[in-house]
Amino acid sequence: MLKTLKSAERVFLLIKKQFPFNVSSVSKGKIFNEMQRLISDDPESWLNAISIWKNLLELDAKKEKLSQRDANLLKRKMRENDTIIAKKLKAEHMQETRENRECQPEKQIEEETLEQGDFLSERVTFQEELQNDVAKAADAHNQNDLTFRVSCRCSGAIARTLSAQEVGRIIGIALMKQFGWKADLRSPTLEIFIHLNDIYSVMGIPVFRVPLASRAYIKTAGLRSTVAWAMASVAEIKAGAFVLDPMCGLGTILLEAAKEWPDVHYVGADVSDSQLLGTCDNLKAAGLAGKVDLLKVSVIELPLPSGSVDIIISDIPFGKKFTLGKDIRSILREMERVLRVGGTLVLLLSEDLRGRLQDGDESSAPPSSRRSHSDAPAAEQCLSPKEENGASETVASSLEASNQECVHRMPPFGSLVPVESYKVSLGRTDAFICKYKKSDPSGL
Repeated sequence: MLKTLKSAERVFLLIKKQFPFNVSSVSKGKIFNEMQRLISDDPESWLNAISIWKNLLELDAKKEKLSQRDANLLKRKMRENDTIIAKKLKAEHMQETRENRECQPEKQIEEETLEQGDFLSERVTFQEELQNDVAKAADAHNQNDLTFRVSCRCSGAIARTLSAQEVGRIIGIALMKQFGWKADLRSPTLEIFIHLNDIYSVMGIPVFRVPLASRAYIKTAGLRSTVAWAMASVAEIKAGAFVLDPMCGLGTILLEAAKEWPDVHYVGADVSDSQLLGTCDNLKAAGLAGKVDLLKVSVIELPLPSGSVDIIISDIPFGKKFTLGKDIRSILREMERVLRVGGTLVLLLSEDLRGRLQDGDESSAPPSSRRSHSDAPAAEQCLSPKEENGASETVASSLEASNQECVHRMPPFGSLVPVESYKVSLGRTDAFICKYKKSDPSGL
């Protein structure tokens, strides 16, 4: 059930959550002592969390074994049924030719009964073997055999005082002293995650080793799948809608949307051949070939009629792998043109870009607020890759969705009216999922 979550980056078993450490008026030594006491003062909560974690691992392993064994048993049963049917046919044939012998049917029934008994005994043996396997797994994960590593993330005031490496070392030493666990940085059986910031101090155990953003159906990762799915969800896609991503990159947004909302007309556009080829590969790998139309065009020269698109969803380049050759307002004006009245626009914006739009920065915008479609610049001037082989989209760092609606709103321009925005963390940088609606210019 947890593995089906679409917008969660990672799921943790919570061990401890408390107020942030006070780093303003105490020494490092005192902070270290307080961290160690999180373990030594309440070891029971750690052991309880480890027990739950073990049970989850054993349950997952049990389900996999049951699934595989049941499949094998089903195949075996089908083969046995075929054998039984063949024997029945042979018995009937023999009964026709040798009617004077009446013992054959009784013998046949006896054979069938013995075969069914063998099948039942094999299933009992399988259940006993499974119980033994689970018991062995539990023994293998006893306290002294556990290996672990500590993953730490610090932000805010504590990050200016302590490094993540220092915190990880202190917690690691405390765990080894308290429980006798062994540290293993490369292939541990257990990972302890610690997040310290100005709001809280949290310790937990990741339920899954692989982040949920690592979708099995995506061949080449670009934008985080969790962010892409969240953007599509915010757009509130309905069946029969025309959905456009005018800067689709590797197509992650369109792919996630098409997986979740299939009965929709999807179109992706980009100026990069390599990005469009990557999109094609991803769509084929996900079983979505032919479900998304792709165009090589500029985001400010879209070959679409005005007011023809229901929903636009796009990741605006942050300037790391791609740079914008034109002001964001030129891009938004073209999006506004093709979007129908009442249509939805969802953008992923960097903190800097969102701030500029909030402040109404017009310094780099063209004098005209509504330039026509015909005099837009060429495609290459709008979006230029910094690297020729750009095989990934703007964002590739981890996502932590905050689900907190931001109170700031971008000033209206043209007919695009801000509706809501959500702050998301992309690891070392923050971004915003911003939603707009196109209003009727006449005010009706």
